[in-house]
Amino acid sequence: MPAALDAIDLKILDLMQKDASLSTAEMAERVGLSQSPCWRRIQRLKDEGYIKATVAILDRQLLGFKMQVFAQVKMTTLTDQEREGFYKAIHDIPEILECYAVFGEMDCMMKVLAPDVNWYQDFIFSTILKLPGVVDVRSIVTLSESKSTTAVPLRHRQFR
Repeated sequence: MPAALDAIDLKILDLMQKDASLSTAEMAERVGLSQSPCWRRIQRLKDEGYIKATVAILDRQLLGFKMQVFAQVKMTTLTDQEREGFYKAIHDIPEILECYAVFGEMDCMMKVLAPDVNWYQDFIFSTILKLPGVVDVRSIVTLSESKSTTAVPLRHRQFR
């Protein structure tokens, strides 16, 4: 945990992760500050990069995305320019929510939203396999969701 954060900063971050729609007055009351100092702290946390964005989290199923898939992608060796093209393409595909470089047999893992399995099959052939350097895709389709959060732990666990 960065030393620059005190207990009030952590309370603000915790509240914002749970409900960023709270007004500054509501936030101030809950953390024990007046409105102006609370607003200044929130602005400082934004300026320092602790708060990256304030967004609405939408219900993917109500929007027709019934499937969530983890696509593991195997790639050939890419030049710097090809790698740049790959990442630019990934950023331009809205159904790919997340993409990570990973160790192991596969090279990257993507979190993909899909309306159904037929759509996903078409997506693999028409989109993912056409990305620069992609030679194989292995998919893990989720059956149910037991936990999904965007909240970052504000303290490191201590194990010793």
